[in-house]
Amino acid sequence: MEMDAAAHKRKRPQDEEFDLSAADSVEVLDLRAAKRLLLSFERRLRDNLEARIKYPDDPARFADSEIALHAETERLRLLAGAPELFPDLVPLGLAQSLSSLLIHDNADLAAAAASLLADLTDSDDPSDLAGVQALADALVDANALDTLVQNLSRFSEADPDEAEAVHHTLAVLENLLDLRPHLADAVCERTKLLRWLLARLKVRDFDANKQYASEILAILLQNSPANQKRLGQTNGVDALLQAVAMYKSRDPKISDEEEMLENLFDCLCCVLMPMENKDRFVKAEGVELMIIIMKQKKLAYSSAIRTLDFAMTRFPPACERFVDVLGLKTAFAAFMGKASTRHSFLSLHHQHIFCSAVSSATVTYLKLLIVLQIPLNKKNKKESYQEELEERIISLIASLFGGIVTKGSRRMRLLGKFVENECEKIDRLMEFYMRYSDRVKEESERLDSLDLDDLEMDDDERYNRKLEAGLYTLQKFPDEDKNRTAA
Repeated sequence: MEMDAAAHKRKRPQDEEFDLSAADSVEVLDLRAAKRLLLSFERRLRDNLEARIKYPDDPARFADSEIALHAETERLRLLAGAPELFPDLVPLGLAQSLSSLLIHDNADLAAAAASLLADLTDSDDPSDLAGVQALADALVDANALDTLVQNLSRFSEADPDEAEAVHHTLAVLENLLDLRPHLADAVCERTKLLRWLLARLKVRDFDANKQYASEILAILLQNSPANQKRLGQTNGVDALLQAVAMYKSRDPKISDEEEMLENLFDCLCCVLMPMENKDRFVKAEGVELMIIIMKQKKLAYSSAIRTLDFAMTRFPPACERFVDVLGLKTAFAAFMGKASTRHSFLSLHHQHIFCSAVSSATVTYLKLLIVLQIPLNKKNKKESYQEELEERIISLIASLFGGIVTKGSRRMRLLGKFVENECEKIDRLMEFYMRYSDRVKEESERLDSLDLDDLEMDDDERYNRKLEAGLYTLQKFPDEDKNRTAA
């Protein structure tokens, strides 16, 4: 049975194809009917375990009990439609019974347990949250997290059914992390989940489970400094670089593969938050790989710029490596793009001033406004995408100026980019300064014309609106009055 690569969310119980003909006729699943289902399941589970203990070397003697147990497991899917009953069923052993089924010697039954748990822990209705959280907490207490991670290595993805079981197992983990975000640290501390995810991402062929592994890893790293450090300590930076290197000269073939690639770069950016991982990134030649990706101008172009931005922020060694491996040439080629010759609106007098002496305030000004121009595909033609690229390249150049502060050849090479070709890049910078200034001014005037009391808009919301309009970028310009005072 082939898995649908696009199936990220599990099917709702009513969409599953399984035989309920043996189920009791229940029009409405009330607590009494739910208890009956659970007791029947536990009886079948107990009978099977006793038969296995009594006839360990004769599978034929316990085969029928396993068929019956599988049928009872499928019947329990009815509970997914009544999560409000979970708080009453948890004390009766619902979580413990399902956790014990996860470690069943029969991989098919363990897979059925994972599939069932994926349904029981998946709910988009806020009114169901309390019940599902009660089940999630009970599963954690029953050591289900550890068992789920162990099963990832137990299942063989060469078998389509067990590959689907891996998908369901990842779904359960995702649901538990969504219900209880604090479990991200616990599961990585107690299990080998990070190692399994990294190993899974190293596989060259793309499939739904590889995509899911990238998503789970991104969730684990997103808001967890501890996991970011753990991944670095397990050679995770190099593993992620190997995974994205597969796309340095080619684009993903399908949209799901594109999503996986975005997840991989999200993971890289998260893991680059700790300083020690930035050092690992530089030593693993991550700077060089990102520059290669930039030169190819494939789909990962903007993600490579974002990764370099994270790597070079407050980390001079990465900035120095970027200059040493000719990254400036790549960055400034993208800066000018395919634009035609621009009409200079800077006077020759001002160009001469810049070329002869670059003040610290002007350097700060210049380093923060660089625009990116690359061939755009259908997905990234949106204005918001282009603006994000601009902000990323701005931040990248800001990091370069912040990281290369001492006088020397690197600093001169960086400054030299702004004075070549009659200072055409300064014209480009001024264009953007004027554009962002106009946008912020227009937004400020628009907000001033509104009755903010009627709109229930406080000062913070007003400030956020200006940031979205371009103030975020404009704020990176120096305050010239302050700079003159400081000088």
